[in-house]
Amino acid sequence: MTARDDIANNQFFVTPPHACSYLSNREATTLFLDPRQTISGPGYQLLSENGFRRSGGHLYRPHCKLCSACMATRIPVMEFVPKRRQRRTLKRNADLVVSLAQAEYTPEIYALYERYISARHGDGDMYPPTVDQFRSFLLSQWADTFFLCTYLGTELVAVAVTDRQPRGLSAIYTFFDPDMQARSLGVFSILQQLKLCERWAVPYLYLGYWIRDSAKMSYKLDYRPVEVLTNERWVKMT
Repeated sequence: MTARDDIANNQFFVTPPHACSYLSNREATTLFLDPRQTISGPGYQLLSENGFRRSGGHLYRPHCKLCSACMATRIPVMEFVPKRRQRRTLKRNADLVVSLAQAEYTPEIYALYERYISARHGDGDMYPPTVDQFRSFLLSQWADTFFLCTYLGTELVAVAVTDRQPRGLSAIYTFFDPDMQARSLGVFSILQQLKLCERWAVPYLYLGYWIRDSAKMSYKLDYRPVEVLTNERWVKMT
């Protein structure tokens, strides 16, 4: 059975209209893969290539009739050249150590997640953070997920939740020490994910959705060239 057969044999559901998480005064609808289905690695890859993202064990993509603002993005790894400020971020953080860890709840990792959500998203629907929320948002029984952990000495300062796919890595979520803003740990984590893509010889890093009118999504175009999914085609923005 091919990945396309795998997808074709599953059901998808559309949510009722709900408030858009990114653009104020707009309604959104979301297309979900039937959560009772278990998706294969190649199937997950195919869904990512068609604009789906993972949240916990769920795969979804925007499905709004009157809006197409959410555009899936990915970086073609072999064409990426870091900008000067990205090279400065690497140099600034040369004292950090990066390691891979199993994707699981630990008190150390959750404590960093809790601090980050409380400091950066205290006015959002992720606040207040809980252990159950951490598990249901970041972990999955079927995805090949790992934590890319960054340490300053023995102190954990950043975690990039990452899914491994046959032809890419998917950046699910990154959280970091909110008191270390000057280090640009979010940028540093993406650069480390790109290094892993090179090491493992996979061609793409999937970054999620870019929305032109959402300031908090603008960083995704800093990694040029970047490809955006528009009208079911990946189009390169240089």
